[in-house]
Amino acid sequence: MKSEVIQEKLSAAVRKAERFAGKHLSLPILSHLLLVAERGALTVRATNLDMGIECVVPAKVDREGVIAVPAAVFSSFIGNLRNAKSVTLELHGTSLRAFSGGARAEIHTASGDDFPTVPKAEGTALSFDPHLLVKGFRSVLYAGALGNLKPELSSVYVYNDGENLVFAATDSFRLAEKKVSLPESSQALQPILVPVKNAAELVRLLEEETGDVSLSVGKGQMSVETKGLSVTSRLVDGAFPDYRQIIPKEFSTEAVVLREDVAGALKTATLFSDRFNQLRLKIDPKKKVFELVARNGDIGESAEEIPAALTGGALESNFNHRYVRDCLAAIGGDSIAFRFSGENRPLLISGVGDTTFRYLVMPMNR
Repeated sequence: MKSEVIQEKLSAAVRKAERFAGKHLSLPILSHLLLVAERGALTVRATNLDMGIECVVPAKVDREGVIAVPAAVFSSFIGNLRNAKSVTLELHGTSLRAFSGGARAEIHTASGDDFPTVPKAEGTALSFDPHLLVKGFRSVLYAGALGNLKPELSSVYVYNDGENLVFAATDSFRLAEKKVSLPESSQALQPILVPVKNAAELVRLLEEETGDVSLSVGKGQMSVETKGLSVTSRLVDGAFPDYRQIIPKEFSTEAVVLREDVAGALKTATLFSDRFNQLRLKIDPKKKVFELVARNGDIGESAEEIPAALTGGALESNFNHRYVRDCLAAIGGDSIAFRFSGENRPLLISGVGDTTFRYLVMPMNR
């Protein structure tokens, strides 16, 4: 194998692929990147068996070949080349020689035959603006559960409601739902469960893309492809909770506040909250009071009233302040509505005039 590649493009491809390579005691080959030089391109592949990535970079290929190189070492060397326009990669025996200008390295390799196949879903391909997928995943993935005890709760549920592509995630303590308008072709997308950590990786990769992406689903996998990039994720085989039946339809109290005011008050509450992250919300429309209270027996307590437009009855309820804060970035606009269905009952948060996002937080009844 011998090829010459533009350093900037190779570094970008290797940086993306390296995130999917790591230590694996039973399969050490997974800590490597597979390099494939053929037909005027260098392909960089990596997989952790849960996700796989393939980046294609234009290259001058003098000799075709396939080899696996340690991801961390190769990525660091290519990324640290200064003022380099191109990099030459040449295989000598079992070592890969990489050089550019006065910098050179000889890296031990592994056989490409040991590298796992990076599969692609073979379902019907649908075309999307990548930023719409990024918006959908980013708006909800933080609400998914950590760990794998209940895989369906550690996933983002994606389905079509007839008019929108809907993204939803829950850890049973809070729920986030985001609706994104997509072309009519999206109606052909079957409901899927994407692991939360995989959804986060897709967000990182797709937020840099400008052209449309192609999305395919089939045989427990989802593939997203764009020019020079292909990513495949395992899908969860399970049933997502029927969350729509638990969202309150009627509310006894409502508070409309500025997002900036809530964010500032929550920062203060974080300093004084207890180990359960408990935050007490006190609302009294008659007295025009919307107060956030945090108390820690070892540190002290804080209370802050913020301006709000209030309607309904007075109430006090406890919530996890981190859960309340997590949703703020997903809400468009400056004003936020807090809707309560009663004391010590779930809280529904949404943007004023924004029907595309809603967030449900369960109370802390202590």
